[in-house]
Amino acid sequence: MASVAVLPLLSSLNMFFLYNLLLALASPFLVPYYLFRGLRKGKSFGSFRERLGRLDPSFEQTRNQAIWLHAVSVGEVLSCEELLRALRRRLPDAKIFVSTTTATGRKIAREKLRDAAAGVFYAPIDAPFAVRRALRRLRPRLVIIAETEIWPNLYRETKRSGASLLVVNARISDRSAPRYRRFRFFFRHVLALPDAILAQSPLDRERLIEAGGAPETVEAGGNLKFDLRAAEAPPPAEILALLERSKPRVVLLAGSTREGEEAFALRAFRHVSQQYPEALLVLAPRHSERFDAVAKALAASGFAFVRRSQLSAQAAVRLPGILLLDSLGELASLYPLAHAVFIGGSLVDWGGHNVLEPALAARPIVVGPHMQNFRAIADTLLAAQAMVQVPGPEALGPALLRLLDHPEEARALGERARRVAEANRGSTERAAERAEQLYHRATPDQVLGALEGLLLWLPARLWESVARHRSPAYASGRRARRKLGAFTISVGNLTAGGTGKTPVVLWLLEQLAARGLACAVLTRGYRRASPEKRTILEPGAAANVAQTGDEAQILLRRFRLPLGIARDRGATGEEIERRFQPDVILLDDGFQHQQLARDLDIVLIDVTAPLGGRELLPLGRLREPLPALARADALLLTRAEPWEQWDGLVNELRRYNSRAPILFARIEPAALVEAATGVERPLTSLAGEPAVAFCGVANPDAFWHALESIGAPIAERIRYRDHHRYSARDLRHLEAVARRSGAAALVTTEKDLVNLPGPLPSLYWLKTRVVIPEAERLLGLLPSRSAPRAREGALR
Repeated sequence: MASVAVLPLLSSLNMFFLYNLLLALASPFLVPYYLFRGLRKGKSFGSFRERLGRLDPSFEQTRNQAIWLHAVSVGEVLSCEELLRALRRRLPDAKIFVSTTTATGRKIAREKLRDAAAGVFYAPIDAPFAVRRALRRLRPRLVIIAETEIWPNLYRETKRSGASLLVVNARISDRSAPRYRRFRFFFRHVLALPDAILAQSPLDRERLIEAGGAPETVEAGGNLKFDLRAAEAPPPAEILALLERSKPRVVLLAGSTREGEEAFALRAFRHVSQQYPEALLVLAPRHSERFDAVAKALAASGFAFVRRSQLSAQAAVRLPGILLLDSLGELASLYPLAHAVFIGGSLVDWGGHNVLEPALAARPIVVGPHMQNFRAIADTLLAAQAMVQVPGPEALGPALLRLLDHPEEARALGERARRVAEANRGSTERAAERAEQLYHRATPDQVLGALEGLLLWLPARLWESVARHRSPAYASGRRARRKLGAFTISVGNLTAGGTGKTPVVLWLLEQLAARGLACAVLTRGYRRASPEKRTILEPGAAANVAQTGDEAQILLRRFRLPLGIARDRGATGEEIERRFQPDVILLDDGFQHQQLARDLDIVLIDVTAPLGGRELLPLGRLREPLPALARADALLLTRAEPWEQWDGLVNELRRYNSRAPILFARIEPAALVEAATGVERPLTSLAGEPAVAFCGVANPDAFWHALESIGAPIAERIRYRDHHRYSARDLRHLEAVARRSGAAALVTTEKDLVNLPGPLPSLYWLKTRVVIPEAERLLGLLPSRSAPRAREGALR
């Protein structure tokens, strides 16, 4: 049975291996192709860098709050415009980044989405290394793919990163359906990866399932293009002036024409102009690279014409004449001016283009026989007698002429089209609601590189082997645990690096002191330089940072309590009990220190990198395998913003621990403290004055984010290694950076402050506080004053 269960996994791995092997074999041809294509179209090498996943540094995200939307070209960008606005309303603090494949799509995205998108870039090629680079830069919590863009590595690496994956407006055309069915053996592995696929219609849903999509994840969500906004921008002033001067009696518009269709449109216009000589044709080719070729064809047609790009306020055209719309983003604003509209891509076997913009403008619409790309929309309009479909190019002219000859019929046709378009709206809100759900269900984490995996896989397996054997030895009693008489609380984490442990320890000590309990702290004193194996400091005692380590220094500055610093925290704890009789002993960073029994085990998990890449050190950041979470008595999820939900992470943690309460905590800035005097200043003290920020902590992103949240203008950010012990040379460098950048102050963390060898002018440190919305649930696990030192308070 086990071998049968493994077969689908091996099959999936083989499919992706084969796909990536083919990519590797094609890369010697693809790279020169992209370079040549970019240079031929005048693109910079920056676009090629983006294709390789090297996004602009300004896109760097430090928290898992981003959404990545991929919209391949113009049509997909426009169909997702309202979706982005809906997401901004639902998730106002999430940053949305948009990728496109084409240059025109990128241009339109920058124009149309500049208010909703935090950045626009070229999508990386579908190679694992390129996709991983983009994911590491953006750290998305949700990736949305518009329409049927099936990129195996993008799908796979998104799910590996822990982000949710949503496909919206998905469709499979008549022409593509047989190919998807033929290659189902491959597509089923890719289509199994999205968390949800929202198909445009029930027919598209059936086809996606036939191609390999899971029936439980493929839904008929409707067509986003029905939710296009009616044109709000007025027509360009130059075009209005052209109409005023030329005074056409009839305006026809041929929109989104493809190669070969301009000749059909000209033939139809010639037919119309014989009866309506004062007619103007607005001709809008689909792609900008064809503008010049179409202009040459118009010059040979015998009709007078002008190019939109050459219009002036005094321009006019002799009628019957033509306006070549060689511009982007203006077509929708011109539909209300037309007496009849032809939508291109439908007279050639392309599959048509979107007819909803002229429908929302209540214009009578004519299309050719090939509307398979918009089958659901076309069928809906045709069923309502809200659109005219001609069998071929020869019927286009007579159809347009009939609409002009019967204006009442044309107006009724356009009005029915408008009603149909408005009646089918609502898909955007359904997609946005689904996206919001998946956003909160995601468990984004560290994205590991292929080279890391190759070099560090074996050391990680060795670490895992040792870790897996330690816990069972203590749990079974083969290894003895030392027990202290005081109520013992461990505060630790499962991952290496900063989870906000020190602020939580300070918060716990404040809560215990408020209950009248005498506390002591045991810590290892990481990176202290003292040769002593054990250091025990009395309440109020002073010691230098070399003797204690930086985190212990913060405790000494804040509290008068006994402090034990040693590797052997059991013997050190017993000595503290003999000398000081504390009610509670707090074990700092003690989750892996199983030699010492504890009554309450609190494990901190940083939601911005919760599961350490799911790999053991040194490949990932896990100190122990995830099942070790079963030992925890309380799980505290730190750095969680108030508006965020972490349903997916909570469900994941419940797989390993079903009994411990799961609580959320955030670390908020409280004050800016003058390092020289200790005077607390308001958080607005740095407003308007540039500062240089520096730190040597495990998670510097949390410090940068805290400064951003108080509006501090940071001139430069300087990062040192965790627990960095600053030298006089470092101080001189910081002062030089401040002078060079014109900064009025320097700002750092309390942990860094104790590592400084001397004073710095105009130095502040950021004081923080821990906020736990459901603090009472955690406080209920702590001992009360009525039972100090009593074992009744123990949880096991």
